[in-house]
Amino acid sequence: MITKEKEKNNKFYPNISNKLSKIVGKNNIISDIEGLYAYSFDCAHIPFNKEYPRIVVFPETTKDVSDILRLANKYKIPVIARGAGTNHAGGCAPVKGGIIIHFSKMNKILDINSMNLTCRVQPGVVVGELQKEVKKSGLFFPPDPSNLAVSTIGGGIALSSGGPRAFKYGTFKDYVLDLEVVLADGTIMRTGAQTAKNVTGYNLTQLFTGSEGTLGIVTEALLKLIPSPEYSNVLMAYFNTISDAVDAVSSIINSHLVPSVVDLLDKKTLQTIESFYPTGLLTDKEAALLIEVDGDKSSIIIQQNKIIELCKKYNSVHIECAENEIQKEKIWTARRSSFGACAQLAPNVITEDVVVPRSKISEMASGILSISNKYNLTALVMGHIGDGNIHPNFALDLRDIVQKSNFEKAKTELFELAVKLGGTLSGEHGIGCQKSVYLPIAVDRTALKIMSDIKKLLDPNNILNPDKMI
Repeated sequence: MITKEKEKNNKFYPNISNKLSKIVGKNNIISDIEGLYAYSFDCAHIPFNKEYPRIVVFPETTKDVSDILRLANKYKIPVIARGAGTNHAGGCAPVKGGIIIHFSKMNKILDINSMNLTCRVQPGVVVGELQKEVKKSGLFFPPDPSNLAVSTIGGGIALSSGGPRAFKYGTFKDYVLDLEVVLADGTIMRTGAQTAKNVTGYNLTQLFTGSEGTLGIVTEALLKLIPSPEYSNVLMAYFNTISDAVDAVSSIINSHLVPSVVDLLDKKTLQTIESFYPTGLLTDKEAALLIEVDGDKSSIIIQQNKIIELCKKYNSVHIECAENEIQKEKIWTARRSSFGACAQLAPNVITEDVVVPRSKISEMASGILSISNKYNLTALVMGHIGDGNIHPNFALDLRDIVQKSNFEKAKTELFELAVKLGGTLSGEHGIGCQKSVYLPIAVDRTALKIMSDIKKLLDPNNILNPDKMI
């Protein structure tokens, strides 16, 4: 197999390899099949692609990216932008081979402006590292995907990623002010402005944010920052039913409280995390809410006490508040280890991503468990209950033909249920190639036509991340 792939590379790509070497240098290219294998899939771990990528390039400047795209467009070679590859929907999978542009060498924080509350960054900057750096200036970049220790700004923009704090602070789209984008033909453009407010023309910044690299490739971003909260604390409230937990959340929101995080973890999730990373989580309750509050010290105490009171009103059987930074960090580490914990259950973990109105979360959660039981699958229900975003983790063995077939059936029913309940297919993981076939059940036909027309206008040769989204 490897020999055949080497022959294919040598036959079709020798001149392209030489031309790319002149753009980025020989040391910034991977072309051996053993090296390319690592880039043939993303975090979804589903072999969508029938081909390996033909070459991986590591640009260092926007001009490099422009020259690469100009060359690719001329020869109609697919191009896939890639950061850490943590996408769960096959968004980075090179389904038609082609060139992968890897942004690990465009990873600089170019400017932090405390006066304007902005920062200017390259796409390869790691989200967690940016948060640490701006915190030194008393500032805060709120979007916090669970894999923030490795996920990049470019990937976050491509998906408009969110995370647990999206309930209070929003997602990436709420913090992108301006983008430098390279179009399919190599043209470099700016989409916005360096101002906090801007309604000058169509909002092209928002068009590219969440477009999964199908319309253009982001090479620089101007992001909005906010003052860092003075303090924060976290509590765990346990319930005997998921519906009680959902009712407690509704009560908290109706009481005009706005926690920074409201996450749901079901019994199986609690048990799996505690087995993988023991922190004292209770594993005999059907559900738990992880709730974080932030602000000044006095407001935190007030918020926390009200939330405890409301959780008790809706039958919380046990509540624990972190008493120091060590306990708080332990709880967060446990929460962020959920995906890794699930990976202990089976060779593969597929994290899905659906959104429903908050009033329908109980139905969605019970529906997930019912569907998984129907197809004999192991499902762990968790998610950002504050904004209705549920992430069921399915632990299975994709080498097993029956399990794989059952999962495909379950996935279809999962998406159909979400749409039936007034929800949609994704809140932050994107569509990629895993969900594109389901788009017509969730998006208006006219809207789909307009999306397709925009794609054809900006990328007439369909080289930018083909077979994704539309």
